[in-house]
Amino acid sequence: MPSSCSIRALWILNSLDAVVLSRKFPVVEKQWRAACKTMNDNSNNTEEDPLKHTVSPFLPNDAELSSAFAERKKREGSLRGYGIRVNNQSVKGSDSWVDDPITRHIISINVESKVEGGENHLLWPLILHLRGSYVILVLPLVEPVHLKAYAKLCRKSDCGNAVGVDASLSSILLDTPSITGAFMVAHAIGDIIVGDVVDPEVVVNAAPSVGGLLDSLTGSIGITGISSRAKPVAAPVASATPSGAASIGTLTADTPKLGSRPLDKDTLRNFISSAMPFGTPLDLNYSNIFAIKANGFSSSDLLPADFKQPAWKPYLFKGKQRILFTINETIHAALYDREEISDTISVSGQINCRAELEGLPDVSLPLPGLNKAHVEVLSFHPCAQVPEHGADKQAVMFSPPLGNFVLVHYQANCGLGPPIKGFYQLSMVSEDEGAFLFKLHLMEGYKAPLTMEFCTVTMPFPGRRVVSFDGTPSVGAVLTTEHSIEWKIIPIGRSLSGKSIEATFPGTVRFAPWQIQRLPFL
Repeated sequence: MPSSCSIRALWILNSLDAVVLSRKFPVVEKQWRAACKTMNDNSNNTEEDPLKHTVSPFLPNDAELSSAFAERKKREGSLRGYGIRVNNQSVKGSDSWVDDPITRHIISINVESKVEGGENHLLWPLILHLRGSYVILVLPLVEPVHLKAYAKLCRKSDCGNAVGVDASLSSILLDTPSITGAFMVAHAIGDIIVGDVVDPEVVVNAAPSVGGLLDSLTGSIGITGISSRAKPVAAPVASATPSGAASIGTLTADTPKLGSRPLDKDTLRNFISSAMPFGTPLDLNYSNIFAIKANGFSSSDLLPADFKQPAWKPYLFKGKQRILFTINETIHAALYDREEISDTISVSGQINCRAELEGLPDVSLPLPGLNKAHVEVLSFHPCAQVPEHGADKQAVMFSPPLGNFVLVHYQANCGLGPPIKGFYQLSMVSEDEGAFLFKLHLMEGYKAPLTMEFCTVTMPFPGRRVVSFDGTPSVGAVLTTEHSIEWKIIPIGRSLSGKSIEATFPGTVRFAPWQIQRLPFL
């Protein structure tokens, strides 16, 4: 069987476990049938072998898969279909019996075939990805021996096994690299479903950031001196909802998008046909697919004979050579303002890149400060090679595609203190009136040329409607909405640099009378 990733089938289910879109690839299924026949012919299975059915060339229809997935959620003890260990409920042959966190995302389903006399068939590995209100299931092509090994693992008497032994789930997954490609397929389809298909913007300012981690990782290699705003390769989908972009130094909230928008089946079908013809994923970047459909190829895109162009870079660049980096970073902090309880601060972010380079060069990005930055989690774009860490080997090598892309996702402990420190108190004076107090310190410990471009504090009241408020802050202005009060300490356009300031905001807020919502009698 081929070593590259191939997809046998994929399904998209709604919140009612009904299949709203499915796609099967007969070319890949033919390979699976041939592999099953070869294994069954070469094995010495007997009629008493309970695992003989696990390598049958079977693929369920939409109704059979929908019913099997709904039954699996009841059996595994999770409404979302995760394989979570449940006392007195997990049984042999189920994912929760394996008792491994991986079974939350790589699941199996027992399907009862109505055509073949009610015989049960095991589908594994199924990639489970939740996006909005939809469930995405992707079935990659693996060796039949791996499917049989997992079936044996689900029936072991010791409820799974220790990490590192020969018959562990981790060892099986290491031999099935196609699962990684199936995850990328599921995430790409999920982004299209919710309309999140816009490339990350690369916006680099001349001003340095507020303690960005990129400078510490790269050893201040001078990328902050670039001033440019890049344009995406192609126009996004008309129905897409682009996510907000923030320049260096701003704090943004990456809230998940709920799948309230209707499913665009035509867009999904066109993407699947172009991105993975005959079931083999080639290019999962929607911007590239859109550009190919809109512009096609020209004679200038042809490569010399000694070059092999990767599928994820369908267009070549000719012009001025440049490479741009920018960082989008979010600080997560819990500030207690108490000596006996220490504050918790962590940082997560991504390094965006735009490389306009001729040909197919390999770019090396040095990361000399990786050990000092206390990085806990690192993940890289598929075009990047796994970096080698050591005394003199701290760099990432990548062959960048044309356009904007996320090179690195990371999580780390924050070396500096938070740019905002202080405390907030709210006490209810009466049933419909509350008194609040803010005392904040901005940019304490930060010195020029570090800047804070804007700062807004929001007091949300999702369960109450704000009627009025009374209070004047020491700096800034206040705006009210129906369910919140926004304190604009530093408006956009007025940055804070070179000094720290104190800001206080005492006041009272008055709510509409509390109304008890009566539920209809059932």
